[in-house]
Amino acid sequence: MKSISTILLPVILSFFLVFNAHAADSYPEKAGEKLATGVANLVTGIGEIPKNMMISSQKKGTIYGVTAGFFVGVVQTIGRTVSGVFDVATFLIPTTSLAQPTYIWDDFNRETTYSAWRMR
Repeated sequence: MKSISTILLPVILSFFLVFNAHAADSYPEKAGEKLATGVANLVTGIGEIPKNMMISSQKKGTIYGVTAGFFVGVVQTIGRTVSGVFDVATFLIPTTSLAQPTYIWDDFNRETTYSAWRMR
């Protein structure tokens, strides 16, 4: 008569193989998405300047938006570009982007914020 461990071991191993096969299918998608996000943020980081000029103008007037909004946009450009560099450099680790919203065009009327990495 077979022992219980002889019967359960193949069942447990099969369960883990099925579970890992599902995770393996989604991993390339997550890594590819992170790489695409990083490249997009590298290329579109400069868009933070007009975005912040527009947001600042709507909140505090045109003169403020053109001056202070420009400088805030420069800082945000650096932030989004650095976020893109990190995403490209670490695309094999499936985490969320540092920049929120993830893409500059996701919510063009929302100020960009930066958060800690979270696993996807």
